Amino acid sequence: MYIENHKQLEKNWEEPELLEAPDAEKLIEQHSADSLLHWNAPEFEMFEQNKKRLAYAALVLLAIIIYATLSNNPIMAIVFVLIGIVAYMYLNKEPRDLDFQIVPEGISASKDFYAFENIRSFWIFYDPQYKKIISLHTKSYLTAFVHIPIHNEDPVEIRRILLKYIPEIKQEHGPAEILENFLGI
Repeated sequence: MYIENHKQLEKNWEEPELLEAPDAEKLIEQHSADSLLHWNAPEFEMFEQNKKRLAYAALVLLAIIIYATLSNNPIMAIVFVLIGIVAYMYLNKEPRDLDFQIVPEGISASKDFYAFENIRSFWIFYDPQYKKIISLHTKSYLTAFVHIPIHNEDPVEIRRILLKYIPEIKQEHGPAEILENFLGI
C-alpha cells in the first residue's frame, strides 16, 4: 500500500523551477539596446616575466619563511608558504576573456555591474606597453578601487563617455600596484 501511494506521489511531483544566477551574457543582452560601448578583454595583461626580479622575490620569501621557522613562529611560516604558492599559481595562470560594457546606468564587467551612482570617480591609467586600465573609485569600503582592463579600446573614447556620468579625478598608484610594477606582474 505504501509503495503504491509513494509511486503515485512521484508521478504527480513537479520539480520546482530553479532561478538562475545572472551571467555575463544575460547582463549584456539586457543592456545591449542602450549600450554606449562594448568590448572584450583579457582579465589581465600577460607580460614576459623578469627572471631576476622573480628570483629576488623568491629569496626574500624564503628568508622570511626561514626567519619565521627559526623564531618558532609556525603560523607566520605557513602564511608565507601559502603566499608563495598563491603567487606561483597566479604567475602561471592564463587570463580569461571577459565582456565589458558601458551603459547609461553604469559599467558591466563580466558578471559584475557598477552603477554610476555608486562610483565616486574614475581615472584611466594608460601606458601602451604595460598598463591599460580604467580605475573606478567606488563608494564601497571593501573594494574601494576596481580596475577594468581596456586592452585595445580607445582610451579617449572611453574617457569621453565616462565624463558624461562620473567625474575624472587623478589617482596615484598604491603600494600593491608599485610592487606589481616592480615584479613585472
